[in-house]
Amino acid sequence: MMMAHAGPPAPSVVRTRGGPVEYAEYGAGPAVLALHGAMGGYDQSVILARTIGEPGYRVVAVSRPGYLGTPISAGRTPEEQADRCADLLDVLRIDRTAVMAVSGGGPCALHFALRHPDRCWGLVLVSTCGGKIETRVPLAFHVMTLLARWPWLAGAMQRRAARDPEAAARRSISDPAVRARTLHDPEAGPLFTALLQSTADRMPLRLPGTENDIRITRTTAYPLEQIAVPTLVVHGTADNLVPFREHGQALATRIPGAQLLAIEAGEHVAIFTHRAEVQGRVTQFLRQHAPSARER
Repeated sequence: MMMAHAGPPAPSVVRTRGGPVEYAEYGAGPAVLALHGAMGGYDQSVILARTIGEPGYRVVAVSRPGYLGTPISAGRTPEEQADRCADLLDVLRIDRTAVMAVSGGGPCALHFALRHPDRCWGLVLVSTCGGKIETRVPLAFHVMTLLARWPWLAGAMQRRAARDPEAAARRSISDPAVRARTLHDPEAGPLFTALLQSTADRMPLRLPGTENDIRITRTTAYPLEQIAVPTLVVHGTADNLVPFREHGQALATRIPGAQLLAIEAGEHVAIFTHRAEVQGRVTQFLRQHAPSARER
């Protein structure tokens, strides 16, 4: 039986100097800024933090521009998105934070480390883009674009995912044994199921940011050699959306001093299929670099 999982904390929208930013936060301790991927929002940023983090941190889960309550006008480029994160920290009176990002949240996280290194005490990059993506836009995105035109159909898709999570998970986890193991895991299963269901929730409010992320990942390169903050790269070797060699391995090679956790045979959702391994390594990394109360 799967363990019941609490929903995300209630979001707030604050007006920063660069525009409105939606976020939710929970916990206490050193700050950790969580950044979702495509078709995401603050709710998926919370899922990211709960999947790979541990208690003892003040998690600030952001909706990046173009997602849910943060308008796309707040930042179309990864540089602008990084600055909105810094603006949000100003409003929350947070001097320094770690940044953990998954998939399409990577460009924003990389530029936060590049533009605000004095405010970033650690960088955790999970299945993230380290350069231009050459693969085709996934068919699933085109399907979701069509679904968004008919909210009743998106709602039906969400209800189906709730009734039959195994069927919904087939697109993300190809191995039936790994899929079953993940869905029946008392911790990873509810988190992964929540991620699957959230995609169809308020889908039209997730599309502008997703379309923008696709544009960014097809056109943007990064001066990775200039990143000067402690970095942990987590990437599955069988990731077919953000290929390991061109992105995960490249990030770890080009960012000075970066650590790499390569998940053997892990796909794009390796943080769920290999949660214990990933969470253990992320926990070790954050504990190693977290500032003391006096340094925050």
